[in-house]
Amino acid sequence: MTLTPDGADAGANPNANSNGHADDTTTTTTTTTWSGRLRARWAARRQHRHPDGDGWQARPKPAHRTAFVLAGGGSRGAVQVGMLQELVSRDIRADLVVGASVGAINGAAYAGDPTEQGLQRIADIWRGLTGTDIFPRGTFDGPWAFLQKRAAVHANTGLRKIIEAGIDFENLEDAEIPLEIVTTSLTDGRERWLTHGPAVDAILASSAIPSILPPVTIDGDVLVDGGVVNNVPISRALAAGCDRLYVLLCGPLHYHPPPPRRPAEAALTAFFVAVHARFVRELAALPAGVDVIVFSGGGEPSGQYRDFSGTATLIEEGRAEVAAVLERYMGTSHDLGVSSVTPPPPEPVSPASDPAGAP
Repeated sequence: MTLTPDGADAGANPNANSNGHADDTTTTTTTTTWSGRLRARWAARRQHRHPDGDGWQARPKPAHRTAFVLAGGGSRGAVQVGMLQELVSRDIRADLVVGASVGAINGAAYAGDPTEQGLQRIADIWRGLTGTDIFPRGTFDGPWAFLQKRAAVHANTGLRKIIEAGIDFENLEDAEIPLEIVTTSLTDGRERWLTHGPAVDAILASSAIPSILPPVTIDGDVLVDGGVVNNVPISRALAAGCDRLYVLLCGPLHYHPPPPRRPAEAALTAFFVAVHARFVRELAALPAGVDVIVFSGGGEPSGQYRDFSGTATLIEEGRAEVAAVLERYMGTSHDLGVSSVTPPPPEPVSPASDPAGAP
């Protein structure tokens, strides 16, 4: 089942029963012979049943294993902070966090301190950011910067300082919630996942936008932005056995780019189309029994990668979208079983001020 901001279910199972699960039960006939009882016992085990008192009782379903999947999206990554704040306020907690690019930055901050206080800290950091904090201007700026004989237009010193301020653990394996970060290897072109070792270097590698920020070398492998090969890594969460995925995007689920007006815009548009295509294919081929809740993050990616003027608005929009999506499905067949945020009780009304008159 895939729940999206527009209310569509992108992956209904045609063999599902009234409970929404595939109907794979079979009828087992027991006999009084030893071999018949043995066959019945093995058949019951295959159906995940066990003897209890007067007869066969179904074992309780195991709890969902939940993953937060955070996509790349540049300066629009601020929207994920608001999404995480709303999820935490509803006591929704991940068992695994996987992230790409800016999603690795936000995912690491959450995994290290998955509390409202921890997310408030990262929100404050985001609100104080400017483009030059992350992408410092060099001697050459504008189009000339792309003609320099260097690996990237900007140094990653500014981004390193921001990451160090946003996380409070040294190695990936030290995070409170298991954290996995995707990068792209320039050695063989494959995706490389980082699950242990220095956290700041791993996050820098996953966020190294080609030509914009320099590659990072880890264990002899030259690594760049993980979004190049897997911008929305739901496949990693599925491989880890997660069956409930909260997907935090930074842009619309269906990407409709405007016609490019300049060569640089055409290159950027082609990049976004390429990284989006894999997610669409994987979303359409989800295995049965997996719930995917997608939060889109609203507007289109910006061609101005140093524009952080909309950060505060994006945080609020992210929070509002999560609230709207979860509230929409409460009490329906797609109810995820998560609690609503309880509003404060109304002020008591005294009999003297009650316009209807107390009985």
